[in-house]
Amino acid sequence: MNIGGRRGPLYWTAVAAVIGALVGVTGCRQTPTRAQGEPGGTTTEELRGMAGAARGGGPGAACVFVKPDGAQRFGHVGWGFRITGTDRWVYGAVENPSGELYTPPGGDIGAWHAEGRYARMLGEMSRDAHYPGRSEHPYSRYRCTPSSTGDVPAARAMIRTVAERGFLVGVDPRTGKLTSRDCLDATSDVLKAYGTRRFVPAPKLSVPNVWVESPAGWSDKRLTPR
Repeated sequence: MNIGGRRGPLYWTAVAAVIGALVGVTGCRQTPTRAQGEPGGTTTEELRGMAGAARGGGPGAACVFVKPDGAQRFGHVGWGFRITGTDRWVYGAVENPSGELYTPPGGDIGAWHAEGRYARMLGEMSRDAHYPGRSEHPYSRYRCTPSSTGDVPAARAMIRTVAERGFLVGVDPRTGKLTSRDCLDATSDVLKAYGTRRFVPAPKLSVPNVWVESPAGWSDKRLTPR
């Protein structure tokens, strides 16, 4: 969403409305989480292929991790993808621990990522093991899909990009345009770079809990601390 031209009353009214609606999303602030999600979408055979990461080999796969009650119930998300041909996954998120609407490029936005087997990924996401600070609650839902291929180098490069580009929901001070570079944008950009199957890129200023329902055919599971 871009609003250009002169910054008259209508411009600032629109800015205030969007920021007011999305202020919870911007900080990705955590509030007590209620586990949600029902099984469905991906077949048992496909899920075995993803968790078949335990046996090594095979194609790729990707996941989105969700805190449905995070960010004033707008939701907060993280990501994971399988290193094709191995039993290992790369996973992470942009947590924005300061809760500020804007952090300039190079600032601390709570960007992190880790690597491990499928079970380790689920365990660490369920406990927020890598949250840079005190975690108020863990991720409680995840959706996954297999992929016949996966561009791991491109996804790794995007991880570096999102970690360095700062955080924003609102008016970009460099361009004057209404846009976002938040936890959802990071997740969407990393999984898009990976070449995730059945993927629906997130438009700027999207609400995580709305967007996470858009991918068709993905599994939908509860994630409990382990």
